[in-house]
Amino acid sequence: MSSKEFFDRVAPDWDEMREGYYSEDVRVGALAAAAVEKGKIAADIGAGTGFISQGLIEEGLQIIAVDQSEVILNEMKEKFARWSSIEYRVGNAQDIPIPDETVDYAFANMCLHHVESPPVAIREMTRILKPAGKLVITDADEHEFEFLREEHHDRWLGFKRSDIRSWYLEAGLGEVSVESIGSLCEVQSLCCEEFARIGIFVASGEKRAGR
Repeated sequence: MSSKEFFDRVAPDWDEMREGYYSEDVRVGALAAAAVEKGKIAADIGAGTGFISQGLIEEGLQIIAVDQSEVILNEMKEKFARWSSIEYRVGNAQDIPIPDETVDYAFANMCLHHVESPPVAIREMTRILKPAGKLVITDADEHEFEFLREEHHDRWLGFKRSDIRSWYLEAGLGEVSVESIGSLCEVQSLCCEEFARIGIFVASGEKRAGR
């Protein structure tokens, strides 16, 4: 099963599932790292049912929500039906359906460990940023919980923070920071007693002029 098929299947239950995995502190940390401003435009890549978008709405931003699963985007549309500040587009992090230099912020929460090539995804997210725009990624630290490959169809078992920093710099981002967000991702295996407790990082960087 691909990650798209997984999220197609769990879409109706994703909000409840997600609450058990990590807290709203992750969203707070992501928005703080971006220092978001009202009226700006933000892309929510791998938007799911709108965990990051919820905070962006509350801060008064315009949002382009992108996800490879149309099924889960439909759940998000229903959830935020009364909001006109969100545009929905089907696409993935390595081929984002947004023109160059369109958004002031790009966010990707727990998305990077599902993509085939994280460096390519980071370059693609950088591409859609306006000059001086900010990219904020929240994801799992490197770990050894193999059951997440089978049960959640994770492609990567988290990341070394040093790799994230390198990929940001290679993409043309400056002012790069990769730090602990201060909370954990916790997942109970469905088929055994294994229980994952994984650190979460928040990475931020600003697009340099001419990149």
